[in-house]
Amino acid sequence: MTGIILGLDSSCYTTSVAAVSQDGKVMADKRQVLTVKPGTIGLRQQEALFQHWHNFPRLLKELTGLSDAKVVAVAYSRQPTDRPSSYLPVFTAGSSLAQSLAAILDIPAFPFTHQEGHLAAGRLGAHGPPVTSFLAVHLSGGTTEIMLVREKPSSFEVSVLGQTLDLNAGQFVDRVGVALGLPFPAGPSLEKLALTDLEADELVIPSHTCGYQVSFSGPTTAALRLVSQGANKAAIARAVFRCIANSLEKIIRLAVMKLKIHDALLVGGVAANNFIRQRLRQRLEHPAVGTQLFFAPPNLSTDNAVGIAYLGYLAFIRREQS
Repeated sequence: MTGIILGLDSSCYTTSVAAVSQDGKVMADKRQVLTVKPGTIGLRQQEALFQHWHNFPRLLKELTGLSDAKVVAVAYSRQPTDRPSSYLPVFTAGSSLAQSLAAILDIPAFPFTHQEGHLAAGRLGAHGPPVTSFLAVHLSGGTTEIMLVREKPSSFEVSVLGQTLDLNAGQFVDRVGVALGLPFPAGPSLEKLALTDLEADELVIPSHTCGYQVSFSGPTTAALRLVSQGANKAAIARAVFRCIANSLEKIIRLAVMKLKIHDALLVGGVAANNFIRQRLRQRLEHPAVGTQLFFAPPNLSTDNAVGIAYLGYLAFIRREQS
């Protein structure tokens, strides 16, 4: 009978379940994006919690294809990041379920942060960086940070170099997207819009950084002003992504110059955007800069439990060998 490590993640907008075998192979990846009312830009925590509790039984039932497998450990996201002040009620859904399963099955439960899960999934999907210390950018609706990451036996040591001073990159995308009449979360729809009407005159939304810090409040105001003025929608979408990419380019260049670390992993839902990826590759992987960028496949960039399950696998193996 195959042993599997179960991973659970209950983020602000996605319920996720994954399974990794005892030899490190991803066996299952199930997830459900939470439902958000049209025209709104988010969910209250209690609404998200209710949906998580509704989604988990169905997602777990979808793992019936692993009926010949035995759950030997469970891993879960306990909070967004490892900072002491980092807490969101939504993560109690996955953590409570994981600890309950561990108690019933008499198996170990391994807690990690949502950010560690993103880093693990990103590194797994991107096949790198192949070094023990690297730069990472976590880019999503809830987080915009540039970090120095050091590998630990079954997780990561994260030092935050800089972050957003106001809005996160995902909030920038969502507010503009919803203003343009797109569904929330707006990232995929805004990217599709950006691919249309390519003959339109390009628009510029200035980026704002200070050292490693990023500000998206001013760019959001500028973009919403363009929307209210009736500017070309596709051009606005492209300008938003170009602004985000320019902001990231500045802070990554600074980190490479100061720390002499040339490998950078980009994770999070916004990092799945092809406009941002292409522009950063053009600007940062140039021989004059020499940065090596690592992007996970889009399905492992957005919220998922694969990274959590994989970290659980590493912790389980380490425990068995000790």
